[in-house]
Amino acid sequence: MQKVYDLIVRISDTSANVLISGESGTGKELVAKAIHYNGSRKDGPFIAVNCAAIPETLLESELFGYKKGAFTDAKTDKRGLVFEAHEGTLFLDEISNLSLSMQSKLLRFLQEHEIKRVGGTENIRVDVRVIAATNQPLEPLVKEGRFREDLLDRLNVVTITLPPLRERKEDILLLSNHFLQRFSEENQKNISHISPEALDILIQYS
Repeated sequence: MQKVYDLIVRISDTSANVLISGESGTGKELVAKAIHYNGSRKDGPFIAVNCAAIPETLLESELFGYKKGAFTDAKTDKRGLVFEAHEGTLFLDEISNLSLSMQSKLLRFLQEHEIKRVGGTENIRVDVRVIAATNQPLEPLVKEGRFREDLLDRLNVVTITLPPLRERKEDILLLSNHFLQRFSEENQKNISHISPEALDILIQYS
């Protein structure tokens, strides 16, 4: 984890795209926020998008926006989340869930630094750093034809791999004490320590 922290410090002031990989719960969004808020873009917006949570039919208009009248419910113009992240950071979580069609549109944005809103004709220039995250390796998806290799190359300028807690059990005591102190203060309790038996159970848990 110290290597991860050192890498965060080294890349925070750059605009390089970052790919964060790790199992669910390893703290990928926390790392993305650390990169953003410790870098030159800290005064700009941090916009997080869960690619798995937005239906594919809505994702393009959510990311790139749309023009009034582009479809039935488009009563007004919508700027889109990429535009909202201008001069800041766009965090794309669960990037592996993007369809090939959306991958192509994202690739074009990464290459040109421009977006075109659904129903619009104007190319809009945006200054956005992209940090993507995945809970599964993307290389096998490339081999299966489910993820574009050129998009992976664009996203994977800097790679951060987060190990699960079971592979860094020395952190369990530190984390346990941190949460004990935090929840004791929140609940106005005076709990000074966790029993050795309880700690042993935590450390042995898979």
